[in-house]
Amino acid sequence: MMRGVRGATCARANSREAVFEATRDLLARLIAANRIEAEHIASVFITATPDLNADYPAYVAREMGLSRVPLLCATEIDVPGAMKRVIRILIHCETEMKQDEVRHLYLRETARLRPDLAGGEE
Repeated sequence: MMRGVRGATCARANSREAVFEATRDLLARLIAANRIEAEHIASVFITATPDLNADYPAYVAREMGLSRVPLLCATEIDVPGAMKRVIRILIHCETEMKQDEVRHLYLRETARLRPDLAGGEE
């Protein structure tokens, strides 16, 4: 069964280090919470708000061993008044989990975006 696993977090600043730290934290938590193995990942789609342009968040996935997984980065729509410094991840993966068993995680300030799915302490 193919499922989508979603998550979001905020980078502390528009710096390579902050973007990479936030991306690494979110991606690692999504993989662990959903018991995802690299060979079961079809693709990973990562977006960042327009104010995060210090580096490509997808580099982190490569560093984490997802070197054969198709990755794509994009910029979120620049909606006036939207939350700043947000990184969003969508993992497409094969799993036996039912739709309601998938754990989507909204960390840091993004917990306000989906309080029903907020998933983690700081």
